Amino acid sequence: MSFVSRVDISALPPERYSAVLGPTYVDAFNEALRVARDLFAGRTIWNINSTAHGGGVAEMLRSLLAYALGAGVDARWAVITGEPAFFDITKRIHNNLHNFAGDGGPLGEAERAAYEAALAPNAEELKQMIRPKDVVLLHDPQTAGLIPAIKALGVPVIWRCHVGIDYPGEYARRAWDFLRPYVRQSDMHVFSRQSFVWEDLEPEKIQIVMPSIDPFSPKNRDMEPAHARAILHAIGVVRDGGGGQPIYARQDGSMAAVEHDAKVFEDEPAREDDLLVVQVSRWDALKDPLGVISGFAQHVAPHGDYHLVYAGPAVEAVSDDPEGAEVLRSAIALRESLEPAARRRIHLACLPMVDGEENAAMVNALQRRAHVVVQKSLAEGFGLTVAEAMWKGRPVVASRIGGIQDQIEHDRTGILLDDPRDLECYGAAVLTLLRDAPRADAMGEAALERVRDEFLGGRSLVNYADLIRELISS
Repeated sequence: MSFVSRVDISALPPERYSAVLGPTYVDAFNEALRVARDLFAGRTIWNINSTAHGGGVAEMLRSLLAYALGAGVDARWAVITGEPAFFDITKRIHNNLHNFAGDGGPLGEAERAAYEAALAPNAEELKQMIRPKDVVLLHDPQTAGLIPAIKALGVPVIWRCHVGIDYPGEYARRAWDFLRPYVRQSDMHVFSRQSFVWEDLEPEKIQIVMPSIDPFSPKNRDMEPAHARAILHAIGVVRDGGGGQPIYARQDGSMAAVEHDAKVFEDEPAREDDLLVVQVSRWDALKDPLGVISGFAQHVAPHGDYHLVYAGPAVEAVSDDPEGAEVLRSAIALRESLEPAARRRIHLACLPMVDGEENAAMVNALQRRAHVVVQKSLAEGFGLTVAEAMWKGRPVVASRIGGIQDQIEHDRTGILLDDPRDLECYGAAVLTLLRDAPRADAMGEAALERVRDEFLGGRSLVNYADLIRELISS
């Protein structure tokens, strides 16, 4: 039985970023890639995480590694596996890192023993894959326990934490205590923002790298309105497809058609002229689907023929999130409990993950069709769905938490909610933008430029090249 799987990545030309990066950054970007290619010659840069599908980390890896390969860097991606009990523990750690109880279970010696036992066979296989000059980036809590075994190979190890909290409490510190013995052994600790850095880590080992999006991915590249409309008709979210074809551009530029059905819980599809509010998130309690639905039903739906689409991945496709199916069931039950007038305006869409690029195209179409995009999370590491919507010129209403507040400039590129649990405030913010199209359009235009300046993948490539260069040169 094999525990570690390799994810195949096709190289993409990083030169395409020259068309979207600001002119002052293009030369620095090209020089950084040239230096990285020469310095990393003879080395493999390994990225290791726990899933190849679902969530922002997998999406970022797929994109960044493709461009690294295109720049001549030997970048590879490996995915570890584990039994359900392992992912129960790591989901508990994930929730605790956001200072939520999660399933309420312990993180004691029994859990540590189970966590290490699950990682041991993964570590043995990785030891056979990693060579003496390689560099290893481990992503998130699922992989932290691999650090001692990989460090024993004598290679540089970077631990990248994509989750965090600005104001840690008891649960967050409990998760830190569980992970700290492993994390301290890594050569570098990378966080998404300074406020996420844990207490008692060595300052000289800490680096900050903000996440980014790929403007050329099927999720973010330009899409003709007719194609977006046809895709949404094909998956059952809107009634009229306009007679167009549900086609989209793949990562390599070739065209493909949407072939797989979404499972949509709705009374009937939205009409072509209905105004859509959209949140795209995993079926995760921390994304607050129940609050998004309740707030819309109470404070938006009664004021006009507005519709909410909450879209997430098909839960069976996300292997490292054991709570997804339960959260989806709760969302369906809540929708069913609503009065008919509100219920008919709420659509819950489970998007297929059979083809990752097809799934991304569905998200692209949803965000481009949206009049307002929402990200009303209770906790976020960074929340790249915000940057994705901003890149499409959409106004966003989102929680003032984590990396979301790094992306949105309040009242200029979006609206920040000080208290994501305040459903009335959430509803009022959404209504403001639905009723004021000029303001929403201006906000969307400013949002697009902010993403161009700060959150495109070209910057992340340079950031990672710089920190790896620093590590292997020291």
